[in-house]
Amino acid sequence: MSIEVKNVTCIYMPHTPFEQVALKNVSLTIPKGSFTAIAGHTGSGKSTLVQHLNGLITPTSGEVLVDGVNIGDRSKTGRQQAQKARQQVGMVFQYAENQLFEETIAADIAFGPLNQELPEAEVDKRVREAMDIVGLDYEVYHDRSPFALSGGQMRRAAIAGVLAMKPEYLVLDEPAAGLDPLGREELLLQIKRLHQQHNMTIVMVSHNMEDIAKLADNVIIMYNGKVAAQGSPLEVFAEEALLKQAGLRPPQIATVMQRLAAAGLPVNTAVLTPEEGLQALLEVFHAK
Repeated sequence: MSIEVKNVTCIYMPHTPFEQVALKNVSLTIPKGSFTAIAGHTGSGKSTLVQHLNGLITPTSGEVLVDGVNIGDRSKTGRQQAQKARQQVGMVFQYAENQLFEETIAADIAFGPLNQELPEAEVDKRVREAMDIVGLDYEVYHDRSPFALSGGQMRRAAIAGVLAMKPEYLVLDEPAAGLDPLGREELLLQIKRLHQQHNMTIVMVSHNMEDIAKLADNVIIMYNGKVAAQGSPLEVFAEEALLKQAGLRPPQIATVMQRLAAAGLPVNTAVLTPEEGLQALLEVFHAK
């Protein structure tokens, strides 16, 4: 199963002097089980796109299907099924700590499940599980104020609040924005674990090509409200002219390896991370 975006166009303030076309006939597929990264310059349409995935924004035309269900179905027979499908897509906004509001971390994480009218025992179980998944020890943190946490911990608490509602897909809009290096690494590691250990489908909006290279197996490049490219990181990052047009660049290590190859060093240029680059260089030196 998957999330399918079919011929979606989104126009803000149509038929006014302020009309803006944010998405232009966009079609794409986000496979279940994938780690999909969506990249693009400011104004490319990437944030508008992900807000369509759980119905926060309704397409001007086109449709979004979650596991085969049209989440925009407003018919009498399809409305309930569409609502259930929308709930399978959890959304974590940029600067997710702004989503926190309760007096304690446990109460904040419990808010979503409580609104799903789940039994108290199930809510408690979900809070404990979600905190464990994001690396916040329940016994240590459950009764603390979320505003007493570090920036990275606050982001993880906000993610736990979404995970407690048991979505099949987790959408993260620039999840590491504004964090210090340590908080950034800790958060990205937790997101990686979510994907690998819990088999959760991740959709991450990011402008950081290094993060995308380390985490994603499926990359979508947005440009001017359209899908400019979709494929594996190696396939997409090989399109240097396209990336340049979209205001992006490949990971720095990929550029370094290309330059070394152009200078005559027989290195493997199909690398995207520093670890892969180091291994490629070691293979060359060991071969001599």
